[in-house]
Amino acid sequence: MPSTLKLSQRETAFNNEVVTRFELYNSLFQTLPFYQVKDTGILLPFFSSHCEKGAAKELSPTAIIESFFKKYVSDIDHEEQINRLFRFIQYIERQVVLFDAIEDSSFSKLGRTDDIGTLQSLLQQAASSDEARKNISEKLKDFSLRLVLTAHPTQFYPGTVLGIMTDLIEALKTNDINNIDVLLQQLGKTPFFNKTSPTPVDEAVSLVWFLENTFYHAVSAIQAKLEEEFDITTDNGHQILELGFWPGGDRDGNPNVTTQTTKDVAHLLRQIIFRCYYRDFRILKRRITFRGIEKTMAKLYSIFYDNAFNPPKVGKENLQGELLELLQSVRQTLITSHDSLFVDIVDHFIQKIRLFGCYFATIDIRQDGRVLRKVFKYCTQQPEIDSTITDGYEEFAEADKLKSLKFIEADFHCPDKADSLTKDTLDTVRLMQQIQHSNGEKACQRFIISNCQQASDILQLIDLFLWSGWKAEKLSVDFMPLFETVNDLKVAAGVMEQLYTHPFYKAHLEMRGNAQSIMLGFSDSTKDGGYLMANWSIYKAKVELTAMARKYGIKLAFFDGRGGPPARGGGKTHRFYASMGKEIANEKIQLTIQGQTVSSQYGSIETARFNIEQLINAGVISSLQPNNNDLLDDGQKELITNMADESYQLFMALRQHELFVEYLEKFSPLKLLSGINISSRPTKRNADAPLKLEDLRAISFVTSWSQLKQSIPGFYGVGTALKKMKDEGKWAEIEKLYNTSGFFKTMLDNCMMSMSKSDFRVTAYLEKDEKFGTFWRLLKNEYELTKRLLLELTGNTFLMEDSPVDRRSIAIREKIVLPLVIIQHYALQCLNKNTDKELTEIYNKLVIRTVYGIVNAGRNLA
Repeated sequence: MPSTLKLSQRETAFNNEVVTRFELYNSLFQTLPFYQVKDTGILLPFFSSHCEKGAAKELSPTAIIESFFKKYVSDIDHEEQINRLFRFIQYIERQVVLFDAIEDSSFSKLGRTDDIGTLQSLLQQAASSDEARKNISEKLKDFSLRLVLTAHPTQFYPGTVLGIMTDLIEALKTNDINNIDVLLQQLGKTPFFNKTSPTPVDEAVSLVWFLENTFYHAVSAIQAKLEEEFDITTDNGHQILELGFWPGGDRDGNPNVTTQTTKDVAHLLRQIIFRCYYRDFRILKRRITFRGIEKTMAKLYSIFYDNAFNPPKVGKENLQGELLELLQSVRQTLITSHDSLFVDIVDHFIQKIRLFGCYFATIDIRQDGRVLRKVFKYCTQQPEIDSTITDGYEEFAEADKLKSLKFIEADFHCPDKADSLTKDTLDTVRLMQQIQHSNGEKACQRFIISNCQQASDILQLIDLFLWSGWKAEKLSVDFMPLFETVNDLKVAAGVMEQLYTHPFYKAHLEMRGNAQSIMLGFSDSTKDGGYLMANWSIYKAKVELTAMARKYGIKLAFFDGRGGPPARGGGKTHRFYASMGKEIANEKIQLTIQGQTVSSQYGSIETARFNIEQLINAGVISSLQPNNNDLLDDGQKELITNMADESYQLFMALRQHELFVEYLEKFSPLKLLSGINISSRPTKRNADAPLKLEDLRAISFVTSWSQLKQSIPGFYGVGTALKKMKDEGKWAEIEKLYNTSGFFKTMLDNCMMSMSKSDFRVTAYLEKDEKFGTFWRLLKNEYELTKRLLLELTGNTFLMEDSPVDRRSIAIREKIVLPLVIIQHYALQCLNKNTDKELTEIYNKLVIRTVYGIVNAGRNLA
């Protein structure tokens, strides 16, 4: 815990560097006449103030909006009022960008309470003794961190806006007022949203922006520093830092992802990494102007240019080995003939090519287990495949299924007459082999099965590979189950034991270095069982899965499907990894980076380095210096189990409430999320069917509650669980657990972060609603109970008291977007009583437009 003095210094720095500068540049911003209505910027402060006062009085959004226009602009009709609201939205969403840019530009000046968890602290420990340096070096030889960018629909800034933000951040670092003024004007005239939904390739292009502009530089810089300070290298094939990529490969519930999509994205990633190499090579070429290297340099130039700017050729081969050989030749000539001049530049270039190869990031293929079962059944019915699978196989007990699988190789090409999902699955299985040939094995080597429920799901998928031309002895693919529901997590260890003891799978694992990755989904488990149960179920599953892997000598890596908000596994993520006890495999950290988390935590080289270093530190230190308190004893596990069970019962009662889905549909933008044109993925599975909670994607579920400013998935049930412990006389044990267990503390601290973004004042008018009043009070009462008991537990007087800068940042962001929240709920109120078709369309657009700014301001709301 930092001292009060340091906290005060950080708050002062935040006020000076962020708050004051935001007020200064925001005043400049509001005078720019962007949108034909000259007084929009002038009226906005009055509107914001009016919304704040109205919310404080718990007035309905309709009453707030109508009283504003009556007081400030009484001479305009309803159509012009709506027009003004759209203009306010355009200003506010750009205010959010301005605040983001100012906060990011001040990153290095604020000082982080988590600075102890960066690469610098590792270096300080290494400097303390030779033994410490040796231990860290040995740990780094086993440790790896994989960040996987996903295409989940919560990244709202288009590439044009991201480019402006990058330039704005640089201008703000030096307070370059002229450049800032021009960039604010550009920002004002640049569209923030797409008129049509992006394709999966469009999504890939958007995320490749981050690979090219931040990750390429941040990851290579960290790798260079690690190699410089510790006895490690990448020439043995082990990589500490790895990048993964889901756009173009993740077809789970997204019919718009096809085999051609995957091929196009693989070509894109190859081309972009060669463009990065080409830019670096031009710098190298300006320095290495000596005799004896001309031909090698010319050949390198030809390779980089051809692959960076010419269309991809069919059958193009992986060039990583050739590039490394050529650069090693240049390096050797510099050493022997030119006094080692510029060898350091060549070394850094070699490091990058070892890191990123010809693929930049590994494309993960993901498909739902239910789809794969149907494809497997289709294949068993084809005469070209001697599958030995008999009729009625689907009804077999699991043990009988495992005995029936014979793993016979074939060369079956899926006919065009097959249904689209079957053809896509089988064609993609073949495509993976082609991608590995052209971009390298790591380019596409992982197949993730979501909704994986039994060992046969994995083994049947292996059969699909063997029937599609792959050879068992050359099956360079890692098969990864995804366990995400509470029930699936309970049986996960048993499923894996069946795999570890299966002769064919055991042989396959040996060929893959006895390494197994298992994906665990935080999002669906929260939707399925609530916040406490989800976190505890995943923790217990990790303990059981680790024990099972160790029993069979398997090197286990957990791949965590984390979203932005705590309700989807986000929040202070690195603290979770730092608090893993020795019961949980933590040698390899793998996690998804999605939504606004990409831009908020990895949007600049500086922030990307900071967050990557924190994760490296968390993994290394938790292993080298395990905290005995992170190993929960039986009594503590029983405590958390009791809390999770109590929370689960309350959450399930809420889910089963007859008004639950109707409340979300009526008072949140849930039904309209499909119209925000930020994703190629439908907001729910079975898109054409009536809404069912089980079909609703976790992202849509969590986003809807965050738009309501109620954050139910991030806290509901926690207060009731704490109250049960208190009523049973176990409060002292809970206090001790919070103060000693990093896992338990992080879980509750992230819960408080969720609650800090809740504002029940916005929906307080529902308390008196004849139909929904009782339901609203259920939610509000649990919020108040949770808040009261968390404050008592932590000894604080308000939420996030121990994180003053984060708390202040959240408060300002919430204040900026409060008018958007009021406008959204005003439009929803209008929709609920409107019958005019034309007005319905306008109100729908009004709701949709507010979603962007609210999510962007929250930074981890979806």
